[in-house]
Amino acid sequence: MHALDIKLLRDFKRLWVQAVAIALVLGCGVAILLTSVGMYKALSETRTAYYERNRFADVFAHAARAPVSLLDEIARIDGVMNVEARITGAATLDIPGRTRTAVGKILSYPEDSDPVLNVPFLVTGRFPDPLASQEVTVNAPFAIANGFKLGDSFSANLRGQKRVLTIVGTALSPEFVYTIGPGALMPDNAAFGIIWMPERAAAAAFDMTGAFNDVSIAVASGVPTAPVIDGIDTLLEPFGGLGAYDRASQQSDAFLDAEIKQLKGMAAILPPIFFAISGFLVSMVMSRIITLERSEIGLLKAIGYSNTEICLHYLMLAALIAVVGVLVGWAAGTALARTTAWQYAQFFDFPFVIFRVSYWVYAASGLAALLTTSLGAMQAALKAAKLAPAIAMQPPAPPRFKRSFVDDALTHLRLSQSTVMILRSLLRWPLRSFLTSLGLSLAVASVIASTFINDALDVIVDLAFYQTNRQDAMLLFADEIPEAALEDVRHLPGVLQAESQQFHAAILHHGHLTKRVAVEAHRPGNDLSRVLDAQGKPLDVPPGGIVLSQRLAQHLGVQSGQSIDVEFLSGRRETFSVTVTALVELHFGLGAYIDFEYMNALFRQAPRVSTVNITLDTQQTEALHAAIKDTPHITGIIEMNENRRSFQDTIEQNIVVMNTIYIVVAVLITIGVTYNAARIQLSERARELASLRILGFGRGEISYILVGEMMLIALIAQPFGWLFGAGIARLMTNAFTSDLYSIPLVLEPARFTFASLVVLGAALASVMIVRRRLDRLDLVSVMKTRE
Repeated sequence: MHALDIKLLRDFKRLWVQAVAIALVLGCGVAILLTSVGMYKALSETRTAYYERNRFADVFAHAARAPVSLLDEIARIDGVMNVEARITGAATLDIPGRTRTAVGKILSYPEDSDPVLNVPFLVTGRFPDPLASQEVTVNAPFAIANGFKLGDSFSANLRGQKRVLTIVGTALSPEFVYTIGPGALMPDNAAFGIIWMPERAAAAAFDMTGAFNDVSIAVASGVPTAPVIDGIDTLLEPFGGLGAYDRASQQSDAFLDAEIKQLKGMAAILPPIFFAISGFLVSMVMSRIITLERSEIGLLKAIGYSNTEICLHYLMLAALIAVVGVLVGWAAGTALARTTAWQYAQFFDFPFVIFRVSYWVYAASGLAALLTTSLGAMQAALKAAKLAPAIAMQPPAPPRFKRSFVDDALTHLRLSQSTVMILRSLLRWPLRSFLTSLGLSLAVASVIASTFINDALDVIVDLAFYQTNRQDAMLLFADEIPEAALEDVRHLPGVLQAESQQFHAAILHHGHLTKRVAVEAHRPGNDLSRVLDAQGKPLDVPPGGIVLSQRLAQHLGVQSGQSIDVEFLSGRRETFSVTVTALVELHFGLGAYIDFEYMNALFRQAPRVSTVNITLDTQQTEALHAAIKDTPHITGIIEMNENRRSFQDTIEQNIVVMNTIYIVVAVLITIGVTYNAARIQLSERARELASLRILGFGRGEISYILVGEMMLIALIAQPFGWLFGAGIARLMTNAFTSDLYSIPLVLEPARFTFASLVVLGAALASVMIVRRRLDRLDLVSVMKTRE
């Protein structure tokens, strides 16, 4: 080995603690980059492979009742590759040993062949025999959640007919990667299941012999879906078509796509922060090393080493630190990505997960780490290369200071000498103090950016479950029913209050911008399902107007007072021009609200309801569920308390993991910055501190100088950290917002306090480790000067 190589290894061995501290911060950036990009690739490739293998359709449409003969016309639409019709419906399920009512989505299974599109993936057992009307295959998560085994049975209320169904298999489907029931916010596999039933049995149950009410279409590659959708809508309109839509509006794929976009946003926002901190730490350490090794640099140049060799030597030291960080990051990132992939496989119903982080991701993260540390060390390395041998072998000229108004101010304040020394050090090296403070501020920002989600979710839960949706449950019906049926609902066991509500699928138009939504109709003064204005007060939608959520208004580019066209996809399928009367905040979905009587007037019908919101006597919940199981027109019940509990449990599990990761990361950043800064400060001021000891200062007093300066820098970092944290939190809310949900930016003082306490505590622990070296100072050797 060359002499410089031996020196390189010795330097790294001598600085291994500082090097590891930097490497851990760098490793965090590499790990998060690998995890986010790895999971983004894993979900994207798994989705693509699953959709291709199981032939997930490109366009979907529903109708009231369309003849099978219509399929030939749909198949002749330009760009259509395959068409498959089926029968769907909802059923109330009575599961043995379960009090709560479950809801089943019935899908017909072809009689003569396997499905052409949306092919189910068989997990266990088999698909139902076409001639066995009692046999069904259910989705695997539903079977697992209810403890079903092959051969078990449950009852289903199919349009008033109660039938016993026997499970002969379990399956998964690309159409239900994210299986969420009607009106639910989170998957509840115990309360909602997918049921594949023989086509003949489904047709008899829903009066669909020779007809269908659901169709899936595969479109040729490269063909836009818009013309296909228009053609399908034209054909299905006479048969109660509800408007065709593509994958982007398919519920399961929309949730999956939103998650993939979040991972992409995380990969773009977080890793650069860690790389920037690592570059700063390397720059700080390398500058100090070169200052301490001036004589060695001069000697190396005197014996013939070139400027390039000297520069490369120090760049290699930075690269060695980067290599350690990259290896740590690769190991941690791969393990974390695999664990996260497994969690996603549980959360999303995939039959398999393709986890294959491409080599280019590893290479890109490694190159980013090397580039970061090289840039951080470049200035110091170039400074070493430019040193002339004669100058380098002399001690550096001491800095020149002069008395200023600041010194006069400190004198008038009558501070202790130790405090004055701390303040003078900060003021005389402002750039170094600022950069150290900047590194710590990013640690504070990391905690704020992760923990603000807690408060945001509290706001979401309060608004969604206690302010706008205050009902205990929602009753779902197979078809719209006359509003007079509210009296029958009020006589169900345990029902204390009942209010009507309508939903109608519609396409909103404003210029060239369009959006497909469900328009809700409320009666003025409704107490259970409410629309709230910007001040949080109940808002009654005026007749002739429409209220939109702010996100929906942004999609359409519309403001309050402007008019939009509402194309209803049900009823007479008419289009009306309506004025936007107000915009409201909404975190789930894209809300559009119309007055109840105005909606019925538009449809020229007597008042009808799609759902009924109710409040309950909790003592009679079991009796209510028993009654619902025997009521023909009720296809299900959504209990809002269960909905809220499921939402909170799922979110809290993810938040605990995320918060733990980010707090650990913040602690690592703090240790890396504080430990390195304190070590450099101690090496630079060792002679000064030893002099004070000889002059009679105690260990506590000189420790106060070291600890006090670092903690003052940490305190200065807090406001910057709060500002950066708020900025990163805003970027995250923007990155995580989709048509399905939005995260409000909620920044409570308690989160800022918690972030500051975490960072200040970690900073104090780090500097106290360095402070122990003061007790071991050899005053004689430290006081020796170079001649």
